[in-house]
Amino acid sequence: MKKIIFLFLGIKMALSLTVGEAQNKQINLEDIIEKSVFSAKSVPGFNFMNDGSSYSKRVKNKIVKIDIATGQEKEVLFDAEGILPNGFDQYRLSANETKIILFSNSQAQYRHSFYAIVSVLDLKTKKLTTIYNGAKIMYPELSPDESKISFVFQNNLCIQDLVSNKITQVTKDGKQNEIINAASDWVYEEEFVLTSAHRWSPDSKSIAFIRFDESKVKQFTLEYYKDKQYPEPYQFKYPKVGEKNSDVSLWIYKIKSKKLKNVDLNGQMSGEYYIPRLQWTRDPNILSLTILNRWQNHLKLLAVNTESNAISLLLEEKNKYYVDVHDNLYFLNNGSQFLWSSEKDGYNQLYLHSMKNNEVKQLSYGSEEMTEFYGFTIDEKRIYYQRTAQRGLERKLVQLDIESGKSRVMTMDKSTTKVQMSPGAKYFVFQQSDINTPPVISIRDQEGNLLKVLEDNQDLKQRLKEYQLSTIHLTGILNRNAQELNALMIFPPNFDSTKKHPVFMHLYGGPGSQQVLDSWNAMGNFGWFQMLAQKGYIILVVDNRGTGGKGEEFKKMTYLQLGKYETEDQIDAAKYMASLKFVDPERIGIFGWSYGGYMSSLCLLKGNDVFKSAIAVAPVTNWKWYDSIYTERYMKDDKENKAGYDENSPVNFTDRLKGNYLLAHGLADDNVHFQNAAEMINALVKNKKQFDLYVYPNRNHGIYGDNARYHLYDKMTQFILTKI
Repeated sequence: MKKIIFLFLGIKMALSLTVGEAQNKQINLEDIIEKSVFSAKSVPGFNFMNDGSSYSKRVKNKIVKIDIATGQEKEVLFDAEGILPNGFDQYRLSANETKIILFSNSQAQYRHSFYAIVSVLDLKTKKLTTIYNGAKIMYPELSPDESKISFVFQNNLCIQDLVSNKITQVTKDGKQNEIINAASDWVYEEEFVLTSAHRWSPDSKSIAFIRFDESKVKQFTLEYYKDKQYPEPYQFKYPKVGEKNSDVSLWIYKIKSKKLKNVDLNGQMSGEYYIPRLQWTRDPNILSLTILNRWQNHLKLLAVNTESNAISLLLEEKNKYYVDVHDNLYFLNNGSQFLWSSEKDGYNQLYLHSMKNNEVKQLSYGSEEMTEFYGFTIDEKRIYYQRTAQRGLERKLVQLDIESGKSRVMTMDKSTTKVQMSPGAKYFVFQQSDINTPPVISIRDQEGNLLKVLEDNQDLKQRLKEYQLSTIHLTGILNRNAQELNALMIFPPNFDSTKKHPVFMHLYGGPGSQQVLDSWNAMGNFGWFQMLAQKGYIILVVDNRGTGGKGEEFKKMTYLQLGKYETEDQIDAAKYMASLKFVDPERIGIFGWSYGGYMSSLCLLKGNDVFKSAIAVAPVTNWKWYDSIYTERYMKDDKENKAGYDENSPVNFTDRLKGNYLLAHGLADDNVHFQNAAEMINALVKNKKQFDLYVYPNRNHGIYGDNARYHLYDKMTQFILTKI
């Protein structure tokens, strides 16, 4: 524990040096939520173009081409004035940059999916084609030769010829809450981030797609209150733990022959399986397919010959915990090799594989994990990727030579770097920040040399100087097993170590997540936490066991016991804080949302000797009420792992409530259903436990719109000030 005490002394010294520079302006919720005073600027709509030296950008109702190096406008690609009277919501350039897909009147469905009126502009002829007669469609995809566009309408795959405007309905069995063609169901979208489920072959002669039969999946109903005599129900298929999932199948449609055929995957994976990814290889007749068993600990990457129906194995992974699905699959131009990432050596690394099911070589090594793959140079001799540094606290850009294996870290300063890469790695957009410094966004060349600053966030930096803010400090806290957990702390301005201060803890804590990063506002709620610090609270955020950035064993040790070790770590952190002379041990509270709400509930109940209060927003209260893909990945089902469910579900421990509990939930939460809150309420009432409850009709998991976010944060602030 001596090491931790030394770290706290360092924090105290740093505070005495920085706080005097701040101004005295006090923060309020209007600043945070309504005025967005503490929000950093980004560079929206940044889309690299194929020449590697330009990008396209939306400027009001125009799409313009910008020179990367100079920042000067080269040309106007499209002006919606007089062409699209209502403008457009977003756009996408075609792969060959001869056409633009324009989206108008977009309407959200779930977290990622949406409907929209779609038009296609031919940049050569200036012809504007409205797709499907202006009806709202989903997932438009241009064929590689750009002569056709595929899309989904009412759960059916359709194709429109952009020359003749002829529309072909490929499937005819699509039906709401029964059959989905070429788009994903709710749970695939939410947990695999698979939305569009159809892919054109490189030669534009075929389309591969996934068909979801959700007819046997149980239905969930949300109710919306819209000033009518009766609530308006919305029903959708939501597979919960151990329940029936959609039956998925792979289909190929041949454009010329108009033949539709099913690819037989029987025998490729025993039992129930998922198809979370499909991607064409460099060969227009070979489709790659990721197939995953229901427990998600056995993955195969398959190659499907769409002419002969022959299926071969590209690679296979089995894991004693689970295998994460990712997008780090890249087929090289040589047609014989591909890139893949895996945690099989204990840390996520990059590997070069042969199309003959052989590993050619491991490309990255060590205890620093590959966290994002960016791409190759044009000659495919060098790759660029992001990796962790400093116990997972930082992110660096790495350049790696495939042949020699030599790598070079291109960002050496103490910060977190995220990049966007132009085709062929000619230019990069760097976004660099640290925990106390808003991001600077710049253009850099292939070697990392600065060419131009796009956004320095000087306006935000100046605004921050007006307020009485505290420096955020990165530190570490030991748990009961002497494992160091990454943590961040915010002390009140003009901190007085001779006085006793309340502590307000915040967490998410879910598998692979991270909130403690040397990156601007990585923990979220920057302005709110600073406001609470101004009111005398010490803010503490701890990344418990199960979070990311520290390798597979640290992340996956919570397998089959979600909540157990995470709760222990948070309780240990709270008890350590309670032992400090400047902390009031009777005033420690904790807050979390979603997985964090699940955790804050468990902490208050199992840590009732140290936590005085907890706020839980949209919490899971028993994993058996959550979706199949997410929960079973980490817990299997409640029949296979009954103890894991029973021993770590807050609803089973409401009799232990001693402190103050605020529960908030949206009634229209399609993700973590209000059912979780309702069952928690039943259990609390049964045990004669008083609590505070705030319910938000028509609001989903994010609880926003019509002042809902302000209302919630106002309530939480008052709860903290009076109950912690």
